[in-house]
Amino acid sequence: MGKKQKHCDPNNRDDARQGDHWDHVGFDPEHRLVVSVVPGKRTAEHAERLVQDFKARTGGRPLNLITTDEYAPYETAILKAYGQCIVPPHTGRPGRPEGPRWLAPPSLLYATVHKTREKGRVVNVETRVVFGRPEAVQAALKASPVSRHVNTAFIERHNGTDRNRNARKVRKTYCFSKDWDVHEAMTYYALYSYNFCWPVRTLRVRNVGGQWQPRTPAMAARLADHVWSLHEWLTFPAVQRK
Repeated sequence: MGKKQKHCDPNNRDDARQGDHWDHVGFDPEHRLVVSVVPGKRTAEHAERLVQDFKARTGGRPLNLITTDEYAPYETAILKAYGQCIVPPHTGRPGRPEGPRWLAPPSLLYATVHKTREKGRVVNVETRVVFGRPEAVQAALKASPVSRHVNTAFIERHNGTDRNRNARKVRKTYCFSKDWDVHEAMTYYALYSYNFCWPVRTLRVRNVGGQWQPRTPAMAARLADHVWSLHEWLTFPAVQRK
C-alpha cells in the first residue's frame, strides 16, 4: 500500500503503514460467514487481536476445530484465548519459582496447513495437529458438514471473492490503496457487507415450490431472514436498544 514493501524504511515512522498488508480474517466455513477482520501488518499483535475479537463475537464458545496456515503467532494467540492459565504452587525450595503457563484443554482442537511451493505452484501440502489428539481432530472432521480434511481452502477461496469485490486488493493493479484510513474503511465495508448483501451460490436452497432461493452467509447463520440491500445494511443501527 502506498509503496512496495522493498522500498519501505523500517526506521521511518511514515512507512509503518506503507508496503505489504494482510487481512487477518476469522472465517466460518460452514456458513461462509466473515466473523472477524483485522487489517494491517502481519504481526503477533494483529493475530492476537483477531483471535480475541473472534472469541468475543462468538460468545467465547469452544470451536469444533480451528485451522490456520503455519504462521507461528496464531498458536500463542489461540492458546491465550481458549487455554487455561496454570500457576504452579510454591514448593518452598530455593531458587526462582516456576512462572504461570498456558495449557490447552483437551477440547481445544487446532491444526495447521503448510504448503510447499516450487516456481509459484503448490507441490506438497502437510498438516500438523497442534492442540488436541489426532483422533479427536479426525472425529471433528468426520462430523463437519463441509470438509473431511484439514485445510485452508475456504478462506483462500473467500480471499479470491474479496479481491473480486474490492479492486484495491487486485494483484498488480493501479487501483491499490494509497491511504491507510481509506484502505481500512474499505476493507471493513467490503468484508462485512458480504455477510448480509452477497448471496453465495453454494448456500442456496430449494423452496417449497422447487425454485432456488438465494441465501447470504448471514441467512445461513440465521442472523438475517432475507438478502439485505446495501442501503439497509448501511443504515442499520449499530447499537440496538431493548
